[in-house]
Parts: sequence; structure tokens; C-alpha cells
Amino acid sequence: MLIRYGYEITLTCQQPTALVCLLSVHEDRAADIRNPETTFTTPDVPVSTYLDLFGNRCRRLVAPAGDLTMWGDATIKDDGKPDRVLPEARELAVPELPDDCLVYLMGSRYCETDRLSQIAWDLFGTIPPGWGRVQAICDFVHAHIHFDYMQARATRTAFETFNERVGVCRDFAHLALTFCRCLNIPARYVNGHLGDIGVPVADPMDFSAWIEVFLDGTWHTFDPRNNVPRIGRIVVARGRDAADIPLINSFGPHVLKSFRVWTYEVPNLQRT
Repeated sequence: MLIRYGYEITLTCQQPTALVCLLSVHEDRAADIRNPETTFTTPDVPVSTYLDLFGNRCRRLVAPAGDLTMWGDATIKDDGKPDRVLPEARELAVPELPDDCLVYLMGSRYCETDRLSQIAWDLFGTIPPGWGRVQAICDFVHAHIHFDYMQARATRTAFETFNERVGVCRDFAHLALTFCRCLNIPARYVNGHLGDIGVPVADPMDFSAWIEVFLDGTWHTFDPRNNVPRIGRIVVARGRDAADIPLINSFGPHVLKSFRVWTYEVPNLQRT
């Protein structure tokens, strides 16, 4: 299966403003790219790239005063299979975890493990450890939160999401991964493209957020927002939470003028 994905984003800045953008597919999917990513800005500005502490590809640029449009488009090969479901996958005790997993047990900007620890153990502590307990967390979060774009708030934390019971995909992800961390299960925040392949009724296309949980020695995808296996996830960035991997981090004020995202299957022989 081939999937075409891309974006067109226009910002307005009152003065030249430095930006760091995380918009390219993650390095671990580089071998799957079939039509390399084409990117440009209008007006044309110099862009440099680097890898951050989590292995995400970041772009640095300076937006001029006025409008700046960033455009990207690529085609990637996907196996066309839904997210894996492995009910037998087990949790690892903390002493068994690799060193690089430990950071994903700790609290972070939007994930207050200290405030949600007792709640997590009260809700899920009696569920047998392993895949089933993580799925129980996702089932709870999926049912507990009402999805509402109109009530999105960039500063909403996991604890606030639990109490307000409303949010968007990032809020579902933050609450679920915080519960996992409270139970000593490493969990990290992921954003990327997720189209409507295999979905009869889909929301407007947008960047999506989900989580990855470390079980049985590897990372597994869970999606508390949709809570069903999906086809065609394209990871852009991973981190502790949304604070680590904003799509656009501006070092000065800006206004989002327009935002368009596309993700769809294309015939294998189509050239883009």
C-alpha cells in the first residue's frame, strides 16, 4: 500500500520570528519513503535540519514579518495492516527495563503522575498486568472523555482532562500515558498522520496523537482516542508529551492563518 501525506500551513508574524518545526516523517520510516518529501516555503527562506534528543527530525528557520506558508508532500509504503494486538504481551518490572525507558515512567509537563497516581491504582491496580491492563486504561479514557474540537486548549494537562472530561486527541493520549506511567508501565506520546483508510466515517483530516507503550521488550501502539486498530499510521515525532514535540515551536508570537493536512491511499503505480 502507498499512502500520500502532506500539509500546507500558513502563519502570520508581526516581526521576523525563529521557528523550530517537526513536520517530517520520523527517521525510522525513512526506508519506506517512495516519493521523497518535497518541501518549500512561501516566501522562500533558508532552512536547516537537526535531530533532537528523541531522534525526531526538526527544521529551523526564521519566518519573516507577514505571512509564511510551509508546504510538504511525500508518498510512503505501508504494510496495510491494522495496529498489532498482542494480548499475551507482558509488563516488565522496573529493574528489567532498559535505561532509555525510564524517562517514560516519570512525570512531564502535561502528565502529572504525582496527582494521578492514587487514582490510577484505584482504577486499574487490580487488573492483571500486561496488555489487558493497558487496554483497560484506553477503554476507560475513551469512554471518560468527550471529544470536542471546540473545547481544545493547548495548556490542558492530564489531571485537568480527567476532571473536565473533555478534550481532543492529545488530551486522550496524555491521560492514558499518565495512567500507564503511574502503574510503572513506560509510555510515550506520538504525533503523526492518520488518514481514514478502512474507516467508514472519518473526522476532517488533521495531525493525530496516540501513545506507544513498552511491553515485552518493545513498543506497541495504543490509541485511546479511536480505541480500535487503525491502518496507515505515519509517525512524525515521539516524546514525553506534547511539550516535547509541538508541530511548530515559535520563539515569538504568531497567528495560525490556515492549516490543511492530507493523508490518503494512492495506486501503486501512481507518480506524485
